[in-house]
Amino acid sequence: MATIKEKLAAFERDLRDAERQLSRRDPVLRPFIKQHGPCQISPHSNHFETLTGAIIAQQLSTKVAETIGRRVKDLYKPARAVRPEHILGTPDEVLRATGMSNGKVSFIKDLAARTTDGRLKLSRMPGMPDDEIIEMLTEVKGIGVWTAHMFLIFSLGRLDILPVGDLGIRKAIQTAFDLADLPNPEQIEAIALERRWRPYCSVASWYLWRSLA
Repeated sequence: MATIKEKLAAFERDLRDAERQLSRRDPVLRPFIKQHGPCQISPHSNHFETLTGAIIAQQLSTKVAETIGRRVKDLYKPARAVRPEHILGTPDEVLRATGMSNGKVSFIKDLAARTTDGRLKLSRMPGMPDDEIIEMLTEVKGIGVWTAHMFLIFSLGRLDILPVGDLGIRKAIQTAFDLADLPNPEQIEAIALERRWRPYCSVASWYLWRSLA
């Protein structure tokens, strides 16, 4: 069985191969890859904390989401990570004081409850197919397909996820491909097929996000 270090090394090799393949296949992505350097997708082992952060980030700017996320983590110092038992043991008003809405407090409490009682088996997800993970996650209040896609990319390190509903991806594709309007999911899928992004759609998406900076 491979060690964590060996798994991370293999993942890095996969990223470098993805960069080479995408640069060779798609002249539109090529300058983004050259400009922004190695893809920085890195799997996160604390799946609960990643999902909590993804819920917090919904419909917020990156800066605001990071501020609220930092406040939540500060509630539980010196613990190194936010865990379900932390959230369940924290009064709603304390969580709201970090900047979270009532809805998001309810969502992360539901996430914590499902994780604690076994309805949501986060530890099994690394070995599950993408579609099963999406189906399981979207049963949690406040988690839709977008949040599930972010989890697959940034927590599990799945390299072939295309977040067709992400506004940043839509804007980046509109600009990169000189489209008159924001592309819809079907158009994005068609572009990915035509430009041969698979099986590296997550990496293509990472560079599209960076192109907006």
